Amino acid sequence: MKENEMIFGTRAVIEAIQAGKEVDKVLMRRDFQGDLSHELFHIIKETNIPLQRVPQEKLDRLTRKNHQGVIAFISAVIYQKLEDIVPFLYEEGKDGFIVLLDGVTDVRNFGAVARTCNCSGVDALVIPTRNSVSVNADAVKTSAGALHTLPVCKESSIYESIKFLKNSGYKVVAATEKAEKNYTAVDYSGPTAIVMGGEDFGISMDNLRICDEMVQIPILGNISSLNISAAAAVLMYEVVRQRTERDKKSIKI
Repeated sequence: MKENEMIFGTRAVIEAIQAGKEVDKVLMRRDFQGDLSHELFHIIKETNIPLQRVPQEKLDRLTRKNHQGVIAFISAVIYQKLEDIVPFLYEEGKDGFIVLLDGVTDVRNFGAVARTCNCSGVDALVIPTRNSVSVNADAVKTSAGALHTLPVCKESSIYESIKFLKNSGYKVVAATEKAEKNYTAVDYSGPTAIVMGGEDFGISMDNLRICDEMVQIPILGNISSLNISAAAAVLMYEVVRQRTERDKKSIKI
C-alpha cells in the first residue's frame, strides 16, 4: 500500500470522512484513546466504515509518519449504489448484467475480474463492505484501467444485495463446485447476476441458499478448481455467448 493511498492522524481521518472521501477501512491502535477518539468512533460507526484494531507495530510498518494511532485507506474509485443502478438499467431497456464477489480479498484477482467485467459488458461489480478487497491503485493497474469506468458498488451485505436483485427481477446464479448443474445449462438471456466466491472459502452457505441457480465449471485435470478470475471469465463469456445468439435470432426474425 502506497502512502498516497493513506491518511494519517485522528483529525485528518475525521475531516476526510466528513468531506466525503471514499474510505475503504480504518486501522486503529488497540489502546487508542484521546480527546478526539469519541468523535472518530462515532463518525466511523455512522458511515459504516470497517474498523480494525491492530498493534502499534503494524501501523509503524505502514508508515514512518506521525499516524497518532490511526490510518485510513482511501479507495481509488467512487462507489455507486446498486439500488440506483438497477432502476437505471431498466429505464434504459437493458437486460442488466451484474457480478457480485463474496469474500474476494486478493487485489490482483479483483483487478483481473474487473477487467473481464468491462470487456464482457457487465453493468456493475458488487463487493461487500467487510471481508473484501481494498480498491487501490494496484487493483486499478491490474484492471488495465477498467475500474475507472466500471461501476463498483460497495454494499453492506452480499446477502441483502442478492435479495434486492431477486426482488428486482434478476436471476441470481452462484458459481460453486458444490453444484451439479453445468454452467451452460442456465438461461442468462434476461436480467442476470453472477455470484463468485472468495479465494479461500468460496460463496458463504447463507448466500448460496438464496441464489436461484448453482452452477459448476467442469474440471478435467487434477487441480480442484480454477482461479477466481479465470472462473469468472468463463461465466461472463457464457452470458455474452447466449445473448449474442439471442440477438442474432431476433434480427433474423
